[in-house]
Amino acid sequence: MRLAGKVAVVTGAGSGLGRVSSRLFAREGAKVVVTDISEGRAKETVEQILADGNEAVAVKTDVTVEAEVENAVRTAVDTYGRLDVMFANAGIPAKDFGLTPFEDISEAEWDETNDVVLKGVFFAVKHAVRAMKQNPDGPAGGSIICTSSAASMVGYPGFPQYGAAKGGINAMVRICAAWEIGRYGIRINAICPTHGGSANFILPADAPVLEKSHEEMGGTWVPEHSPIPLKLPRAPRILDNAYPALFLASDESMYMSGVSLPTTDGGTLATVAIPFGDNWRENLNDNARQGDFNG
Repeated sequence: MRLAGKVAVVTGAGSGLGRVSSRLFAREGAKVVVTDISEGRAKETVEQILADGNEAVAVKTDVTVEAEVENAVRTAVDTYGRLDVMFANAGIPAKDFGLTPFEDISEAEWDETNDVVLKGVFFAVKHAVRAMKQNPDGPAGGSIICTSSAASMVGYPGFPQYGAAKGGINAMVRICAAWEIGRYGIRINAICPTHGGSANFILPADAPVLEKSHEEMGGTWVPEHSPIPLKLPRAPRILDNAYPALFLASDESMYMSGVSLPTTDGGTLATVAIPFGDNWRENLNDNARQGDFNG
């Protein structure tokens, strides 16, 4: 098992990527501290892990409150004796899911997103490093994973505060890897999902946990109708983002640090905005034969 003997804390683990990753980490041998702002959802995740025959505990945690994040990390150490993996995953979308024009975003709305998405990750990383430094055999080998987003790399309409916060995560990952925590043998990386996001992300906090991606909820999957350049016979899943997180949590990524890794991208970020069209090759050749080399 890829995480045998390791102890992990996962924030935002009551639904979506946090829940799927918690179950995956546990199946791979980790003891998991499941945290979420919803205590009920956190307990549901733990019940699933226990039903799988694995080990976990739930801790209600609001990641915008430093003392609660510190308590979640302390629970890992007090319960299991150490901390090896921090998956700082908790996040929220922009208010009204991007419908508010940039110039109408209020200070409170900006702060709400950044408090959860960026400051919550800062608290998780800070207290994870403190705990890992106290591990009985030392901190070397500790892994921190942060959930960033493709919105940190390209311009998503309606999501300026969200994209700014996720871009801040990428910068923090680079700086911490290069100058702050690498000297302890602790690595830090981010995943940047493009597709395969949880359908619960746009639903109210008290909605049932669907455990499916937006694409899976869309009905019959037709690869030719998808904007994803990589054509596969099934829709991207939440699990397709959890597996890269597992890799970064495991010793397989021992010498990876400071990386913001696009996941479930399928070539999307490799495309350009120029509308080439389906017959671009033929059109380009025809234009060239006529002496037009501008495409």
